[in-house]
Amino acid sequence: MTGYLERSGALASLAGLEVLKGHGTGNDFVLVPDAGAAHPLSPEQVAALADRRFGIGADGILRVVPTESSPEVADQADRARWFMDYRNGDGTVAEMCGNGARVFARYLVDAGLETGREFAIATRGGVCPVRIEDDGDVTVDMGEATTPRARAMPVVVVGEQSWHGSGVLVPNPHCVVFLDDADQLETLDLTKAPEVVPPAVFPDGVNVEFVVPVSERHVRMRVHERGVGETLSCGTGACAVMVAAAARDGAGTESSYVVDVPGGTVVVTRRDDARIELRGPAEIVARITIGGAA
Repeated sequence: MTGYLERSGALASLAGLEVLKGHGTGNDFVLVPDAGAAHPLSPEQVAALADRRFGIGADGILRVVPTESSPEVADQADRARWFMDYRNGDGTVAEMCGNGARVFARYLVDAGLETGREFAIATRGGVCPVRIEDDGDVTVDMGEATTPRARAMPVVVVGEQSWHGSGVLVPNPHCVVFLDDADQLETLDLTKAPEVVPPAVFPDGVNVEFVVPVSERHVRMRVHERGVGETLSCGTGACAVMVAAAARDGAGTESSYVVDVPGGTVVVTRRDDARIELRGPAEIVARITIGGAA
């Protein structure tokens, strides 16, 4: 009862606020337009909005706020007018969200806040150029991937099974595990967060991707996201999978992979300058006004 009352109170504090619901390949978000920078959102309010039973329901929250009004990214204001203030569904802060960036860009265009086909958005992971494609897909420049500094290869444990994983930062931390076959991927229990050891490799937590090949430069994945749980898609996770798969396959710097996620398909391309582009659909599905106290 206490948890319900806390969530209800946090949601009631946002009464009258107009928000939107959107998704990118099933990775869903609540967007909070905040042109006046008047709604900074507490972790409790974020968790209340994201609650699938007592709130609107989402994997994460995208607050749309002017970059110049956001001290943590104000140095990006000369390159990006809008800051994607992204929070995980549990209220914690994340550096970046690839699917969220596509949905964020779709909202900016639909709302007339950006009128060109190409523009940039500010994120905690840096400025991200985006491009609206002719077919409506959105492509996000995710920057370059790096690897965590670690003396030991991380080991991922799920139940009684364990595998070596590959660490990739995009810039969110990821640990990619390659499985033997599709059956193993489908039956994997991701209702609880996989254990990743040693924990010092990812001191801020980690997203874990499990991958099987489909065909040449085509893979299928599932993901458990830190602060969220298993999701239907993860954009930075798909990028991490592409990087790990290219290394495993011996592909060159310039390469492209199709990545199937439970919510659809994205295409991840690493250009010859090593920057990674994530392309996929993004859709706004609803406009909602928050009600008062229950």
